Amino acid sequence: MPVFVLMTRLGPGTLNDAEGRRAAGKDWLKRVKQACPEVKFIAHYALLGQYDFMDIYEAPDLETAHQVSMISRSAGAVTAESWPAVPYDRFLQVVEALPH
Repeated sequence: MPVFVLMTRLGPGTLNDAEGRRAAGKDWLKRVKQACPEVKFIAHYALLGQYDFMDIYEAPDLETAHQVSMISRSAGAVTAESWPAVPYDRFLQVVEALPH
């Protein structure tokens, strides 16, 4: 199944309340699982920098990845971007297949 990376940034002040953040995260995950039951989350990270969170997940297609991002936006994320990701070995195969 294709792999995607979801980069999310929340609004100011939403990270100050750990219990509220935990509850909001659980609600978001519940919404994603209901709307996109075929999505499989691989990893979830909190970040320092331009984005607050990074999720790595598998989805059957681009449309489902769009749904994950849109659910994030509707749940209050200021920014939610889903990027397609290719394993490095597969990337090298694609490069090797390019015409010379």
